[in-house]
Amino acid sequence: MRTILILFIVIGLALLSAIYLSIEKQPLTTGIAQFTPAHIDRAKNILSRNDPRRMKSGVLRTITISQEDLDLVVNYLANSYGKGSSNIDLQQGMARVRATLELSPNPIGRYLNIDAKLRETKALPRFEYLHIGKLPVPAFVADWLLQFGIKQLQANKDYGAAADIIKNVSTSDDMLRIVFEWNDALPNQLKALLVPPKEQERLKAYQERLVELTGKPGSKRSLRLNELMRMLFELATQRTNNGGDPAAENRAAIIVMAFYVNGKGLGAIIPAAIQWPKPTSRIVTLGGRGDFSQHFTISAALAATAGSPLSDVIGLYKEITDSHGGSGFSFNDIAADRAGTRLGELATTSNNGAQKVQRQFNAGLRESDIMPEVKDLPEFMQEIEFKRRYGSIGSPAYIKMTNEIERRIAVLPLYR
Repeated sequence: MRTILILFIVIGLALLSAIYLSIEKQPLTTGIAQFTPAHIDRAKNILSRNDPRRMKSGVLRTITISQEDLDLVVNYLANSYGKGSSNIDLQQGMARVRATLELSPNPIGRYLNIDAKLRETKALPRFEYLHIGKLPVPAFVADWLLQFGIKQLQANKDYGAAADIIKNVSTSDDMLRIVFEWNDALPNQLKALLVPPKEQERLKAYQERLVELTGKPGSKRSLRLNELMRMLFELATQRTNNGGDPAAENRAAIIVMAFYVNGKGLGAIIPAAIQWPKPTSRIVTLGGRGDFSQHFTISAALAATAGSPLSDVIGLYKEITDSHGGSGFSFNDIAADRAGTRLGELATTSNNGAQKVQRQFNAGLRESDIMPEVKDLPEFMQEIEFKRRYGSIGSPAYIKMTNEIERRIAVLPLYR
């Protein structure tokens, strides 16, 4: 009995020591992911070359990613989900990964720092070394933990295809190559990873409310966005008052709204949603225009689910694409993007902000309360005209215009 007690004490002290050594007071890495339209353009090309609709199950494919793009994506994920940052250095046959995750306030420290080097093998990489804070983790232990985690995923019927897809990872200076084997079951399994069951249930509740709202006899062919939002946020308020998480309820309302406004079904992200009741198709307008409501809701959903850096640049990227022969670059579309982003942030960042948005919509908001006046802003500019008037993205003239858009949004009561 005494031996067992001593063993428990030793194990407890070892765990406390490991925790103490793992947590530090200073971050190992710092930095915010800054997306540009060029990054989005490259990502779009990678996705186009590896479109799953053109892939055959069992066929090996290779994706090549630059260190810059890989580092940006990993850093963005660390920014968004761990309040941290990361840095990746690719070398011939080696990859060094450094990352910092911010922890809740505690007496030991605020940061979990990870420093690892992985070396290339004929299959998946193995650890050269792994340090968690000041705690060195033996390479064989790190390799075992990695293999154990992969085996657990492979054995899971829901995630097995996703865990088994990658066959080889190799590195050269500034480049990463991933060889993977496509599996037809992968898309649905990845969607299951992205949208947990509890979140699916929440989204279904708003989908059902949308079916009720759009299916009423005598309903108009078109809806104003502020009216649609008021009705969905009314449900968000009810569910919050019944013990729901206000930010989570708002997020679900925004996602359902965005998919509906843009003519997409939730089956695109939730396989089970293909069988859900479908709302009646209506045109949803903002400021009398359908494109404004689309810009607004897409940016709101992106901000509500992934933060603002990505939603900002996706809106900007679309406008740049339009200037290359589409409808043209429009600052009023940028205004709709930015207003939507502000709503998505405010409605989901904190409980206070989430409940403020619910109260505002329940009290009744006009279109002019959620979207600033934009009739005087330049639009439909083709590339030549845009360059003549503004030079390039980031020029003084361009920044002056975007600052004016931000000023107009900031004075609206909803965003104060």
